[in-house]
Amino acid sequence: MLIRKGKVKEVYDIGDGKLRFLFTDNISVFDKIIPTKIEKKGCVLCGVAAHWFEMCGKHGIEHHFVERESKNSMIVRKFSIVEKGGRDMKNYLIPLEVIARYYVAGSFYERNRDKYEYGQRLEQPVIEFTTKFEKYDRLLDEKEAMEIGGITKEEMEEIKEAVLKIDEIIAGNIKGLIHVDGKKEFAMDGGRNIVVVDTFGTPDEDRFWDEKMYNDGKFIELSKEFVRAYYKRNGYYEKLKEARKLGNEEPPIPPLPDSMANEVSKLYVELYEKLTGKKCEC
Repeated sequence: MLIRKGKVKEVYDIGDGKLRFLFTDNISVFDKIIPTKIEKKGCVLCGVAAHWFEMCGKHGIEHHFVERESKNSMIVRKFSIVEKGGRDMKNYLIPLEVIARYYVAGSFYERNRDKYEYGQRLEQPVIEFTTKFEKYDRLLDEKEAMEIGGITKEEMEEIKEAVLKIDEIIAGNIKGLIHVDGKKEFAMDGGRNIVVVDTFGTPDEDRFWDEKMYNDGKFIELSKEFVRAYYKRNGYYEKLKEARKLGNEEPPIPPLPDSMANEVSKLYVELYEKLTGKKCEC
């Protein structure tokens, strides 16, 4: 039974406390689904996500992944969605996204232009929290994040520790890439154990740069940021920001040219091989 249709992933309840994640070839930026399919993208996301879940399991990090069912689908344990701050269930999703940043890029750069140079490596990782089930992501301070998530200070520290440990695994198992930043989601299992859920470490959730080019002073985007950059160059992003600022009707996002769609598909396949160390069979 289909229970949730996201921008790029469909979620089915298959009973017995399990869900099926079906990864589509949709691509979205700025909370908009682009009216262009990216060939092999769903397969790449499913394969990369499964790879990192398996790596986490080897390092003792609890997760909800059960098995990869097909090229485009995986089976995971089910966790329930609860109201803000609610803890009346034993197994529930924490309604937060946790972003760990290791280099200055993206919205962090936009908010801190006066403090940092773009691409600068941060002396210490910066961990940020945003809302999960609101219309647009909203940055939270740690106190509000704990209130919305219904978690204690101790649990918050466990989450941050898990994020850093997972990213250490990612950074230590990729060649020729820099892991710039990434987001993760968590759940509570049995009302006490922190579990990493959804997907992470993929070209959709995380930002990667080419290491050699970075050392030469160039920032080559090897993630969905490549697509965001296209819409920033063609002026769409500025129009969208202005409409949202004024509360006007948002302009529809135009499709990608065929040549760009093919380039993005090729990028995702290349990233699959760089992130997993395996040949892509999508």
